[in-house]
Amino acid sequence: MSQPTPAPAVVSRLSALQLGLILLVCVAAGMPGILAHYPQMTDYPAHLARWYIMIDNGHTPDLARYYAFRWVWSGNLGADLLIRPLAAVFGLEVAGRLLVITIPMLVAGGLFTVEWTLRRRIGVGALLALATVWSPALLMGFLNFELALAGALFAFALWVRMAGSRWREATFVPIGILVWVAHQSGWGVLGVMVFAYEWSRQGGSGVHPLTRLWRAGLATWPLWLPFLPTVLASQQAEGSFNYGKKPLLVKWSFWKGALRDRVRYIDYATTLLLLIAPLVALWFRRLDGRLAIGAVLILLLSLIVPRHLGGGDLADLRLIAVGLMLLALAIDWRPAWPLMWVAIGPFALRLAITSAVWTVHSANVAYMMKALDQIPRGARVAVAVREEVGLWAQPLYGHLGCYATLRRDALVNNHFAIPGVHMLTLTPAAWKWVDPSHRLYARAHRTVKLAKFKPAMEADYLWYFGKYAPADLPPGARVIFRSKHSLLARLANSPQHR
Repeated sequence: MSQPTPAPAVVSRLSALQLGLILLVCVAAGMPGILAHYPQMTDYPAHLARWYIMIDNGHTPDLARYYAFRWVWSGNLGADLLIRPLAAVFGLEVAGRLLVITIPMLVAGGLFTVEWTLRRRIGVGALLALATVWSPALLMGFLNFELALAGALFAFALWVRMAGSRWREATFVPIGILVWVAHQSGWGVLGVMVFAYEWSRQGGSGVHPLTRLWRAGLATWPLWLPFLPTVLASQQAEGSFNYGKKPLLVKWSFWKGALRDRVRYIDYATTLLLLIAPLVALWFRRLDGRLAIGAVLILLLSLIVPRHLGGGDLADLRLIAVGLMLLALAIDWRPAWPLMWVAIGPFALRLAITSAVWTVHSANVAYMMKALDQIPRGARVAVAVREEVGLWAQPLYGHLGCYATLRRDALVNNHFAIPGVHMLTLTPAAWKWVDPSHRLYARAHRTVKLAKFKPAMEADYLWYFGKYAPADLPPGARVIFRSKHSLLARLANSPQHR
């Protein structure tokens, strides 16, 4: 590890040009959401529909007949708390899109803030770390976690800034709670970063390693308050602490897809770059232990933490990208400007691909949403989504059916609504079908069969999404809307069918 770049006696300031470039990069991080009217995060429509039910609070008869919402204070509420005031000002769909735009901007801003706080200049580390902003967690729509991650970065910078202040501990008790409320995994990341920073500060002082260990651990005490509810959350329902089937194989697949987006080999190359570049920096003594130790700990945690934790899925996957982010940020090198432009290349390339895909697919979704004109309010809609086995690209259609709830107060089967895990649940007047009942797995070029699709047996309409048209439909189904990758059928159960 290198000795950290010493901060100058007089705090330097960013020039107007540097500040302008940083702000430009942060704004660019939100470009996919700016360009796409329909954000293409896999889980985003389900979140939007949940917020709609939450804000409605039982006032709409059809929603009240199908859905119940029970507020529970937990470590997974970041966007849920922000959406209500934003929706009151901008409307729900615009407010949701504002979160999609703003959160990656905040993560990018957090990276620059951490590097500036530690080194008083921007170097290769922050620019390489930007490549992890649009991680699989963000692309899947883990907005609470990503908001907490941004909060953890800014909070860590404040921790460093307040070193020696008698008010730091008192300040960080509420900050730790706020980050935890946003998402418990973000709170965990903050704790690891603070621990690693305090451990590194004692380096070279002749302190025994065990003494350094307990001192660094004890220094994190202002963040301890949410520890007990975090442990309790891991036991809140069956499967809340679960490694799933074939955990070693799954963890290997998660590591291979640590930065999975659209183009497999670009994603592989970016992951390898973020592993190799810090090793090269370590060889040349350009790796800052204040961040690198935390990065290694988080990567190790990704191997230890179960897939399902506290009711959330992919708890381990999301940590891999964070570890790579901090590992890149640990590179303590400020070369000439030409190399700085090269360092931002992976971020720019990945951002361009994501923005282009989102723009095209958003236009496709806008056409698919015309099917909603054919669905009466309060209808029961069975959603079926073909998901291709082995497909590298992040799935985009998984929860589009939730727009039927958002715009037609419909009952659909692809909400996250498991009792004891989610705040949104189904009433006894609804059905048992929730996520993942809509998913139909098929290999490349294979169609799916819907004649015996179980949720359709209790539904008025069938809304299908997939690359290929289904091989069949339930008996008596009539297609009333069709697009390139979707169709809507009125089923025999529908009152309008008879």
